[in-house]
Amino acid sequence: MQPRADSLLLDLKRLTTRDSDFGAELEKLLHWDMSEDNNVERVAREVIAEVRSRGDQALLEYTREFDRLTVASANKLELSMEDCAGALDRISADQRDALEKAAARIRVYHQHQQESSWSFEDEFGNELGQRITALDRVGVYVPGGQASYPSSVLMTLIPAKVAGVSELVVTQPTPDGVRNDMVLAALAIAGADRVFTVGGAQAIASLAYGTKTIPRVDKIVGPGGAFVAAAKRLVFGQVGIDLIAGPSEVLVIADGTTDPEWTALDLFSQAEHDAAAQAILLSSDDDFIDEVASSMEQLLSAQPRAEIIRASLEGRGALIATESIAESVEIANRIAPEHLELHIADPQSVVADVRHAGAIFCGAHASETLGDYVAGPSHVLPTFGTARFASPLGVYDFQKRSSVLNITADGAASLADIALPIAESEGLYAHARAAAVRAQEMNKSKSS
Repeated sequence: MQPRADSLLLDLKRLTTRDSDFGAELEKLLHWDMSEDNNVERVAREVIAEVRSRGDQALLEYTREFDRLTVASANKLELSMEDCAGALDRISADQRDALEKAAARIRVYHQHQQESSWSFEDEFGNELGQRITALDRVGVYVPGGQASYPSSVLMTLIPAKVAGVSELVVTQPTPDGVRNDMVLAALAIAGADRVFTVGGAQAIASLAYGTKTIPRVDKIVGPGGAFVAAAKRLVFGQVGIDLIAGPSEVLVIADGTTDPEWTALDLFSQAEHDAAAQAILLSSDDDFIDEVASSMEQLLSAQPRAEIIRASLEGRGALIATESIAESVEIANRIAPEHLELHIADPQSVVADVRHAGAIFCGAHASETLGDYVAGPSHVLPTFGTARFASPLGVYDFQKRSSVLNITADGAASLADIALPIAESEGLYAHARAAAVRAQEMNKSKSS
């Protein structure tokens, strides 16, 4: 459908599920090419190769080139934890109080995600189980090129700490040597162990392969720009990664019972991230859609990031008229949004029908903003439809599981009878023999 002719301030796409071409229009709206262009991947690959082969020297060169920061030696790229702790006194009392309260809430939420090792005894007397252990060392990438996000520090480091990770190594670019005290304070509160002022693909490479100064890690988490995303994709397998994030998203389902200004501001709060962010409203109330559109036009000019919001909404946003809440939920499952807000009178009545969403915000008061900063769950969420198979960052991302098999002599003989025909059918005769000798030993023991 064409945009409304009377949308003078905001040329926002309007769709309706009643149109025969709705499916095709929705696909066009959702389309986003997650693959990086050839130049980005080429540069990331070159940077990784240089850091892998030349270590600290390459880090120094790239830091000087990309961050305009020159230091005499690589160890000067490391911030002491005293530097971070000092920021707690430099920020305002209100800022420190907010960070500490947010950290406490995030910690409590993630403590509920902790799992325990377990075991059971089978019918043959064997003890079988699973042992859960934390990763030894995790690298956390904290963006710092275009903006600083102390909230992301809390949302990534605290779940790792709760999981029991032994060492958290943080990299964050500081262009022109400028450090953000809120980020440093968040690092101190969240419990970072080592912090390096390195960014971009070179930071990812140093964490993946290690240098003389920066230790190699087991897993890399945290958001970043195009070069960081490309580098994470290239080093995956050498280390674990959390996910490859696309543009941030919010999908609001509304029944018309929420103040339209609240809904408009929630759409704005996502759109102001960047021009590629996506904010979509689904509603079966046509009048409410008009009211939200009117509120958006009235509120836009007062927004400090108005031009970013405009670019995001006009480029990838939409107001979509549906036939019912049930149809809206069906479309939400098709989209699998990062954030799903249920601006309906009885959100609990539909939560069970939501199969795919990174985070579900129930009711008009559950603003995504509260989830971003202080509610408790990590705001590191699957984007670009990956909520179909991926989950929010959590304690489980910083743990691994080992199977534990304690097999008795009787148990080995009993299991060998089952294993033998399977191994022989696969042509793996050493497997079969290894099981058979245990069964034979048990049979001899019984006959003697």
